[in-house]
Amino acid sequence: MTMRIFVAGLATETNTFSPIPTSIEQYEEGGIFRPGELPDEPLGLASPSWVARGRASTMGWDVVEGTCAYAEPAGITTRDAYESLRDEILEQLKNALPVDAVALGMHGAMVADGYPDCEGDMVRHIRSIVGENVAIGVELDPHCHLTNTMTDNADVIVIFKEYPHTDFLERAEELLDILDNKVKGRVKPVMSTYDCRMLSMFHTRSEPMRGFVQRMKDLEQQDHILSISVVHGFPWGDVVDIGTRILVVSDDSPAKGAALAKQLGQELFALRGKTFTAQLSLENGIGRALTPGKTPLLIADTCDNPGGGAPGDSTFILRGLLQGNAEQTCLGPIWDPMAVRTAFSAGIGAKFDMRIGGKSGPASGQPLDAHVEVTALCRDAYQSFAGSQDGLGDCAAIRIAGVDVVLISIRTQAMGLELFTNLGIDPAAYRVVVVKSSQHFRHEFDPIAAETIYINSPGTLAFDYSSIPYTKLDRPMWPLVEDPLK
Repeated sequence: MTMRIFVAGLATETNTFSPIPTSIEQYEEGGIFRPGELPDEPLGLASPSWVARGRASTMGWDVVEGTCAYAEPAGITTRDAYESLRDEILEQLKNALPVDAVALGMHGAMVADGYPDCEGDMVRHIRSIVGENVAIGVELDPHCHLTNTMTDNADVIVIFKEYPHTDFLERAEELLDILDNKVKGRVKPVMSTYDCRMLSMFHTRSEPMRGFVQRMKDLEQQDHILSISVVHGFPWGDVVDIGTRILVVSDDSPAKGAALAKQLGQELFALRGKTFTAQLSLENGIGRALTPGKTPLLIADTCDNPGGGAPGDSTFILRGLLQGNAEQTCLGPIWDPMAVRTAFSAGIGAKFDMRIGGKSGPASGQPLDAHVEVTALCRDAYQSFAGSQDGLGDCAAIRIAGVDVVLISIRTQAMGLELFTNLGIDPAAYRVVVVKSSQHFRHEFDPIAAETIYINSPGTLAFDYSSIPYTKLDRPMWPLVEDPLK
């Protein structure tokens, strides 16, 4: 039997508190790949399509590719952007019928105007088109909101286990294996979930989460368990289904799956407050940066992380470093297309007064006015992450006293060393390296860092969850409530 499968993707992560709306232009900038246009290198949220393409050549699958579209995390997607991309994919699916299976690469925390659960809406439409006998599988980012609409309409959902998300290809392989086995009648996947009633972050490169992820892997493929995922949740999405969950996919064993989900969920809840690296205040973080120690010291500006929907143009840490006369320090990226354009116009070696950052709103702070020197320029730059490439657009390096700053024209977070090396900056040679990112930087930057700290500066990604003005939260959650499971 030849597997005929339709594959597509539509993904972004919506920070409903972000000042930046997500329009069709943001998807065009992030990437809209229509049938046959998907590049040869893997893309994280399009990995089911990429893996299926490989199986077409190695296993003889009949793969029908639909559109894959991605936008950098930001605010709510416009109704027109979502509906036009959704309907484009649905029409492609109708034209592909009949199919044995459908596999989607999505995020799980996408919110559009009028659609608080875009992924659930998409899967519900697909189910209505293909009927009950076609297998539907979805790969999600762990920073998702897992909803009943998703689990009621999909046959199987698989979620990245790692944060940083370095395992997107492995999870896509896992998803397609389960779909293949379902189509052939070898398994009957059943999904069970447990609500941990938590708002938290889970860093999987260190304990206790490193051990928890390994425990999930050890439990898989035992006693009819096909897949286990931790839904980390995305605390900056004001939706009803916010929060951490456990998802267990069993082989026709709902009672066993539910029991295991509850057991793992309660184990995870017992680790609350221990699954992430504590943040320093802005004042203490700047003080640590100015204090001699092992080098390089790596500093994460987590609250202005574009990967979580923040603008990426805040000036709080940069201003503090300059006020403290920091030396041998590099910082990036700051999203400021106007400043990049000005630097290109001035040219390498130019020295002049420039206004930097602080353009998107109050959470970005005030613009920084400084005398700068343009030290390097790079057109159409990229950075690497887990085998994929992330566009930076045109980039400029400027020097302000003892701080080298990377300015970018396409909004994104720090992930690969090329963010700096594209511009002749070797971060390993600096005393302090500051990156606007929450965790994805760890994959590439850990090998060069002597120490890593996180700074809780002002920004769109507030880590004090009690300060977030939720309007949709309808149940008690830790840490807002000490013991919400009572």
